[in-house]
Amino acid sequence: MPKGGKRGSHKGRARMYTSPEEIDAQMKAEKERKQQEQEQGDGDGAAQNELAEEKLPGSGSEDSDDEGSDRKRAGVEGLIEIENPNRVSQKSKKVTQIELDEPKQLSRREREEIEKQKAKERYMKMHLAGKTDQAKADLARLAIIKKQREEAARKKEEEKKAKEAAAAAAKGMNSLSLK
Repeated sequence: MPKGGKRGSHKGRARMYTSPEEIDAQMKAEKERKQQEQEQGDGDGAAQNELAEEKLPGSGSEDSDDEGSDRKRAGVEGLIEIENPNRVSQKSKKVTQIELDEPKQLSRREREEIEKQKAKERYMKMHLAGKTDQAKADLARLAIIKKQREEAARKKEEEKKAKEAAAAAAKGMNSLSLK
């Protein structure tokens, strides 16, 4: 005997499919109902909803609530008004409704990127002015290198003068020895 007894489980039951003709009829009825709502406006919404419910095949109840809601909802849906925030459609704004004066709200990433760029610019200004630790270290290193190069240039020049003097002295001795 199967696990679920005589009836079996829900997995073995016959599946019920809606025919394409029924789906088309439901879609047409829905479009007609929406068009009628748009044409008539909000004036007699309750009577219009009752007519639309009668046209829909498969809608079991023809009653409408006293408040004039679209249709009677089953279970807790009728008591609690819930809208799925993920299903909210984007409402288009007219040009007159758009306010240009209000500040644009930036995302967290955009704000962080702008702050990072500003901090980098401030650091570069301080660095060029020589106020940062790294700039001070660089300037000190450059001063040491400059002194070393000046000393090396001075030594080269002294050696050059010494060689010239030695060459001149050697030339003077050569000229004496020839006489």
